[in-house]
Amino acid sequence: MAQSEARNRMVAGAADMLRRRGLNATSVRELAKHSGAPLGSTYHYFPGGKAQLAAEAVRFADAITVRKLAKELSAGPVAGLRVFVDMWRKVVLDSDFRAGCPVLAVSVEDQPDEDDEPRRAAAEAFDRWTVLLTDSLRAHGATEDAAQRTATLIVASIEGTVAMCRAQRSIDALDKTADALESVVRAVTDSAGD
Repeated sequence: MAQSEARNRMVAGAADMLRRRGLNATSVRELAKHSGAPLGSTYHYFPGGKAQLAAEAVRFADAITVRKLAKELSAGPVAGLRVFVDMWRKVVLDSDFRAGCPVLAVSVEDQPDEDDEPRRAAAEAFDRWTVLLTDSLRAHGATEDAAQRTATLIVASIEGTVAMCRAQRSIDALDKTADALESVVRAVTDSAGD
């Protein structure tokens, strides 16, 4: 197996464990085992240890989200919102309510100030998603202020609702939130026919 394949498998495995168990409940040993890699390989590819691997896992999840969101936002903010919701619906349902967002999981856990690379990666991910949504909302008629407020509302609402779905073991909150957010998007843009 190529070195980059092994490294990528470790990053994807770490993202999966983070979305299921969070940062503090996951050890480097468990991350290595989950990805099928020897523990020594983990430290070879990630000399910064768990913090570096977790940050890479957050960036991996961010890249997937950005790719999907950017593609659908080309059709407008309602289409972007729908893919964002559908992506998290699939994660929650496919995991039988055992997994959520690795970006959120990392961002809500206590991390030492000197080793907070995962938290910084999470903040950058949330910023990227918000900027993508803001730009699309503005391009479809929202004012700058309304676009920024609505984009922030979308990211915060969906992330929070994913946590609610896991706790309630029901997708109902996500469906209700999606409907409400779509109404907000339509109200601040000229997407009545979107």
